[in-house]
Amino acid sequence: MRSSPVNEVDSTRPNTVMTRLRRPASPRGGGPLAGEGRWALAFLAPTLLGLAVLSAGPILATLAISLTKWDLLTAPKLVGLDNFLALLSDDRFLKALRNTFFYTIVSVPIGLAVALGLALALNTRVRGIAFIRTAYFLPVVTSTIAIALVWQWIYSADSGLLNQVLGIFGITSQKWLSDPTLAMPSIIAMSIWQGLGVNVIIFLAGLQAIPSDLLDAASVDGAGSWARLRNVTLPLLTPSVFFTGVLSLIGSFQVFDQIFVLVKPRPTEATITVVYFIYENGFKFFKMGYASAASWILFLIVAFFSAVYFQSQNRWVHYQ
Repeated sequence: MRSSPVNEVDSTRPNTVMTRLRRPASPRGGGPLAGEGRWALAFLAPTLLGLAVLSAGPILATLAISLTKWDLLTAPKLVGLDNFLALLSDDRFLKALRNTFFYTIVSVPIGLAVALGLALALNTRVRGIAFIRTAYFLPVVTSTIAIALVWQWIYSADSGLLNQVLGIFGITSQKWLSDPTLAMPSIIAMSIWQGLGVNVIIFLAGLQAIPSDLLDAASVDGAGSWARLRNVTLPLLTPSVFFTGVLSLIGSFQVFDQIFVLVKPRPTEATITVVYFIYENGFKFFKMGYASAASWILFLIVAFFSAVYFQSQNRWVHYQ
């Protein structure tokens, strides 16, 4: 007996229910997340527009200017890569590049180490600890120019506070900012002191986020203070170390305010940095194309080291 056509299953017709279940939702559909996506774009639009107009636009403009010879008074003259080639043979630029690397190599690790030590010391519950933490953060909210002026008095060769203290111990006065050997270390010392606040706060937040259960378990297993620090605290603090390292690395390549205020009348070959070189050529000598080329070389250097640093996090950063 032939079965009824109603009971037959047509294998050529797809299962419409399963097809609808398997079919991805259309991005234009009215799914539950569609409205949230549109609202997110609406809130981000002003920031994205600002970045495009105020950041991306000038960055691309400097790339175009770097290929020209322009003094702001006459029309730009296209010179191609001549500015970049001239920089590679410019002795003052190469010394500025060397000083910037020296500043970065010395200030970043020492600054992070000192900040970590202070954070460990401040991660205690004693009377007045909130005031002490605030005192360490005060340099961060103080103008760099004001701080540099105070340190200029501290480093003064005639009546500076540092030389007065050394005089008590019979040590002769030093020319901290004019001596080629002492100038850059003196600037680095001031910069480390100024940047302690941000790094200490970040390290404190990381320390207080470490579960106390892990430290208690290590103590029960017989681990001492140093063993807990090395095997528990530091591995769990590596995200904070990575973040502060990024901030310090990028900031160290952009050092300018300290040089501008401390070193008068102008930086010597021992103290000039790349950013000051860019300022000097762009706004003193009106070599806008030359300054723009130097800024792009600095941008590529920072981007390269930042990329290498980000790639290295897979080896030593441990996220919970």
